[in-house]
Amino acid sequence: MSTYRDTLLLANVSRRHFLKGLAASGALVLAARWDLSLAQDEEEASYGADGMPHGWVDDPNVFIRIDEDGTVTVVNHRAEMGQGIRTSLVMVVADELGADWDRVRVEQAIGHEERYGNQDTDGSRSMRHWFDPMRRAAAAARTMLEQAAAEQWEVPVEECRAGVHVVIHAPSGRELGLGALAAAASQLPVPERDTLRLKSRDEWRYIGRENVKTDRPLAIDGEDIVTGRAVYGADVMLDDMLYAVIARPPVYGATLASVDDSAALEVPGVVRVVEIDGAVQPAGFAPLGGVAVVAENTWAAIQGRDALEIEWDTESAGDNAGYDSTAYREALEEAARSPGRVIREQGDIEAALADAETRLEATYYMPHLAHATMEPPAALARLADGKAEIWAPVQSPQAARDGVAGRLGLEPEDVTVNVTLLGGGFGRKSKPDFVLEAASLAGEFEGRPVRVQWTREDDIQHDYFHAVSVDRLEAGLDGDGKALAWRHRTLSPSIGSLFGPDPKHKVDFELGMGFTATPFDIPAMSLENPEAAAHVRIGWYRAVYNLPHAFAIQSFVAEMAEAAGRDHRDYLLELLGPARQIDPREINEGWNYGEDPERYPVDIGRLRAVVEKATEEAGWGRDLPEGRGLGLAVHHSFVSYTAVVFDVEVDGDGGLTIHSADIAFDCGPQVNPERIRAQMEGACVMGIGNALHSEITVSEGRIEQDNFHQYLIPRMPQAPRVTRVHLINDSSEAPMGGVGEPGVPPVTPALCNAIFAATGKRIRRLPIGDQLVS
Repeated sequence: MSTYRDTLLLANVSRRHFLKGLAASGALVLAARWDLSLAQDEEEASYGADGMPHGWVDDPNVFIRIDEDGTVTVVNHRAEMGQGIRTSLVMVVADELGADWDRVRVEQAIGHEERYGNQDTDGSRSMRHWFDPMRRAAAAARTMLEQAAAEQWEVPVEECRAGVHVVIHAPSGRELGLGALAAAASQLPVPERDTLRLKSRDEWRYIGRENVKTDRPLAIDGEDIVTGRAVYGADVMLDDMLYAVIARPPVYGATLASVDDSAALEVPGVVRVVEIDGAVQPAGFAPLGGVAVVAENTWAAIQGRDALEIEWDTESAGDNAGYDSTAYREALEEAARSPGRVIREQGDIEAALADAETRLEATYYMPHLAHATMEPPAALARLADGKAEIWAPVQSPQAARDGVAGRLGLEPEDVTVNVTLLGGGFGRKSKPDFVLEAASLAGEFEGRPVRVQWTREDDIQHDYFHAVSVDRLEAGLDGDGKALAWRHRTLSPSIGSLFGPDPKHKVDFELGMGFTATPFDIPAMSLENPEAAAHVRIGWYRAVYNLPHAFAIQSFVAEMAEAAGRDHRDYLLELLGPARQIDPREINEGWNYGEDPERYPVDIGRLRAVVEKATEEAGWGRDLPEGRGLGLAVHHSFVSYTAVVFDVEVDGDGGLTIHSADIAFDCGPQVNPERIRAQMEGACVMGIGNALHSEITVSEGRIEQDNFHQYLIPRMPQAPRVTRVHLINDSSEAPMGGVGEPGVPPVTPALCNAIFAATGKRIRRLPIGDQLVS
């Protein structure tokens, strides 16, 4: 019988790279199904989709179904959380197949990686990992349809070609619809992969096109979303279902001491009060534990929970019970003054600093952040006849499936996970703790569905928080302002603390997010990682550790330019140096977002190009009135390249207006440009919120915020009045990069640099809050 802990699947990083990082930190953990030899065997390295659990599948019989009436159904096996993957992957299939968009439908896959390949929708890799397999699946189906037509007409297959929803016999002009050929085609063997002909770019009707005209909206879920018909996790309704909310420990690692449920049971509609076993730390994705109130409706469950009288044993939480975020920040800032584990070193940093005409240093702080997705976690579970069925908004349905199996003592094949639309994800819903809560309660009510609903307060106080970060940088400049030395110490608790003894250092994939591959052409460089312990659940959050790394690095570059008396853009381009390609392995960057370093080098030419494009479009260098300024930042993440320029104004009372944002983005080949633009616009607003308002603070181990009156997110007035997205390098020569996450990291430093240009005030501590008030 499998257990949950030994079937754990991680998003954002392959097993090999996660284990390699833990091995380097001395925290080799996890159990049987994690092959620890993969952590050290570089010769067996696999990249991209090959490096993910269950890899990829390109069988047309798995993903494509054609009915007799010609309706084409494409199975989407990735989670849709607003990034548009249910549209984009279907576009790829429809284009390669030759289908008419108005006759194409989508069906959401259940969690089943043995059938569908990897389903972790995280790390901005859905399209870059699945563009080629889905094209091959569609090309194979097209070939089978052409073969079926040739057999029916008794002509050579070379004379048959797919048109738009038909197969045409070229010499005679005869046509057969896809529906008329589907049954016969389905009986043919799937052609060998190396025999397939993929369409050329000039044959595409949907891929890479903008303003495509179709009778049916190109955005598959768009109409349902805006009309309220879309089904999210909390929208699934079954007969005879129960509703539950849970009182969870207020401190990470605390346990239940006692509970008096007598008042709760008197609340009309309350059915039962159930204790849920908590996770033993390290908790992984297991529930925190606590006391569930199960009722006939959500309101009764909430009222019942409010009536519980609970005592928690916080001593069982150890050091977490004394966690104070203010004191922790001070401790990290002090630790940043001392050497840490050296990650990358070139030249003689001490000599270069000693020889410098000018020395600078600065410390930057980013607090914990909560995901605060529009839809709080919710999951519905039913257990009957030894089988479990789940309905939930999950980014990693296989992790949910394996976790439920382990929790209930079932085999994975006896668990079905139905994936609903996600009302936002950002990495939160790749952790299936809320699904396991529902499964545990379903086990208490055999045959009756039970929904666990998190409130906004639950969501904010019991999240997997984005790591707090302190980054200290030093630089040495010569008499002309040229950089001679660069030292960067980064300190953050690690996600690795969820899965084993706290490594107290970032593991390799965390350091690989914009730190190890710092792209500057500086003679002496030292990148260090001192210790930082974890005291809350740490999880990936959109762009993950790229956020603090980009904030610190790009802010410090602006400070160096100011000290040198140079224009910021010109100085940044000088630091980047000439266009060239850097092999990540040569600078001790072994992760590279799981991609082949030969195919995905760090391309300085592409970094320079987005800087030049964004500043050109923003009118860099133009005269601006007092109180107004332009700010710039650039970052390479998820193997894509993003530069942002803000035009901001700050009035005498500290009021901030963002007049415009110019975003230059290079992800290589573009499948759905309209959706890419939307992702950049959303990333811009999210990054602004991270910078201006959002902050999780902790006192005595307890989260101090509980709803949006305290955990602030951006509103319409904070958004740029104009946002311009400039997509560049849509080239088949470049490899495909990520889209969902790489737009966020440069937003915060660009905004802070613009504020400095407007006011002379340097922002080194986030959130900005009231720092603009004179």
